[in-house]
Amino acid sequence: MIHRLIVEGARRRTSMGMAGERWLSAAAAKGRPLILNLTDVHSYFRLEGKIALITGGASGLGKASAQEFIQEGAQAVIIADINSKLGHEAAQELGPKAQFVHCDVAAEDSVAAAVDAAVARHGRLDVMLNSAGVVGPLSAGTSEMASLDLAAFDAVLSVNVRGTLAGIKHATRAMTSAGAGGGGSILCMASISGILGGLGTYPYSVSKFAIAGIVKAAAAELCRHGVRVNCISPYAVPTPMVVNQFSAMMQGAADEAQVAAIIRGLGELKGATCEAVDVARAAVYLASDDAKYVSGHNLVVDGGFTSYKRMNMPFPTGPQE
Repeated sequence: MIHRLIVEGARRRTSMGMAGERWLSAAAAKGRPLILNLTDVHSYFRLEGKIALITGGASGLGKASAQEFIQEGAQAVIIADINSKLGHEAAQELGPKAQFVHCDVAAEDSVAAAVDAAVARHGRLDVMLNSAGVVGPLSAGTSEMASLDLAAFDAVLSVNVRGTLAGIKHATRAMTSAGAGGGGSILCMASISGILGGLGTYPYSVSKFAIAGIVKAAAAELCRHGVRVNCISPYAVPTPMVVNQFSAMMQGAADEAQVAAIIRGLGELKGATCEAVDVARAAVYLASDDAKYVSGHNLVVDGGFTSYKRMNMPFPTGPQE
């Protein structure tokens, strides 16, 4: 609680000047004084001084994570994305700590170049978040086994699986190279579609099941180098990609705002919805020293959705004789 008060005070001070310091002083006045001088508050940020690279960082969960990384004190966040227009816009929106580099994760050389650019500019890489991913087509040829389109399957896996592997490979190279100091945190974006069957098409589901397995396999090796590897499996969040996916499934029966509302209403946890910031904060935790002994873990952010399935028991509806 104290940490959150200090961080919130610092954020408000950044946006409102001394008003933030007055806010924190007022909060402290309700109990014991916490801090009145915020000069050294930077030491409380969980990613203070970290250099991070986020693939797919121009939009959706990647962009939300970039914003949260910066708010938690990251020295620099490199947004690596195939969409140069969105990437430049995101970097400009997020401020001077955000930088953009073009990256197509389906091309290993492009991933290697993005990592090399980060190291050349900042001297090291502390955090790698592999967030780039695609849904792929939603045709019957991707959701019915008898007619599975293996070309479409390969196209999705080239981004979601091979691209993630490339990110892990080259982040490992940077984090374990001579002079790098050893250690680091590699994160991958999985999905609840990789926990339960039937929540996505075959290409998408298989790719997300694979990511969770890759994380465990990589963690087994990289623990010897002090590099932690984890993944996050979010529930459906109304990002542009997911909204477009649901809109296609609904065949235009609802507009964008209606589709987003439908997605938010799909959860099981009463009184809460899964938002991009929830996933971003999970990424902050796994990237930070708070998770210094967590590796090979799949952090599920789904409000309990994948934890149970109720049985449809034929309970009697009338009075018992």
